[in-house]
Order: sequence, then structure tokens, then C-alpha cells
Amino acid sequence: MIKDFEPVIHGLKSLTGQWAPKLMSLSNEVITERRNSQDRNIKQILGHMIDSTSNNTHRIVHLQYRENPLVFPNYATHGNNDRWIAIQNYEEEDWNNIINLWKYSHLHIAHVMGNINPSKLENEWLHNDKDGISLKEMVIDFLRHFQLHLDEITELINKN
Repeated sequence: MIKDFEPVIHGLKSLTGQWAPKLMSLSNEVITERRNSQDRNIKQILGHMIDSTSNNTHRIVHLQYRENPLVFPNYATHGNNDRWIAIQNYEEEDWNNIINLWKYSHLHIAHVMGNINPSKLENEWLHNDKDGISLKEMVIDFLRHFQLHLDEITELINKN
């Protein structure tokens, strides 16, 4: 395992273990009616986190065997991440299924991160027409993004 990735992998495993039971205990009112500044409820935020994990898993895999720099769609631009949430209709998805998919997709990406080929760390993904991010930077930033959404959920849980 790449030393720089250990905190990310450990953080993902630890936080999913802590948060899964907390999420299971939330009432339907809390997960569906309280909304953040992006007008997302907790079900939708978790859905977005699942989408992000799925997309990042694909990027990590593609960055290790495809041409460098990698041209791969950025699902999060131009409001597309909201389209993903709407098309998949997380609003109507079973809450237990969402939590399990969220938990296990994050445990899986942690596993994938632990198996990255060190010779591919500087490979870049072009996330827009001109800017790239290296595989290493992308992995290291993943935990920050994960925590950002957990903080949003915490705010919604504590909202009266």
C-alpha cells in the first residue's frame, strides 16, 4: 500500500463503520425533509456520495491502464451530479439499501486505493478542457470530499 494513502483508506474504513449505524437510526423526517444549501436532503447527499465513489473508482482503474492524460467524463460539472441524483431517484430508494450501498462502495474504493500501481501515481485525469489532476492528488483529496458531505449531513441532523 502507498504510504500517502494510508490515512485516506483508514479514514474511509473508520468513518463508514461509525456512520452506518448512525444513519440507520435517523427518522424518515430527518432524512427526507431537511435540506442543505444545494436543496439536497440526506438521502440525496448519500446518493451523491455513492455516485462520486462509483465515478472515482472508475477513474482510478482507468488511470492505471489507459492513455495518459485520461479523458473521462466529469459527472459533477454543469449540474450533472444533480441529474444523476434525480435520474436514480434516491428519494424513493429504500433507506437501508442506500446505506449499505454507501458503506460497501466506500469500503470497496478503499480496497482499490490500497492496490494502486505506484508507477501510475502521476497519471492525470483531465477533469475539464485544460486542467488535470494526478491519480495521487485525486486519491488524497477523496477523504476531504467524503468528510465535507458528512459535515453537511451532521448539520442537517442537528437542524431544528
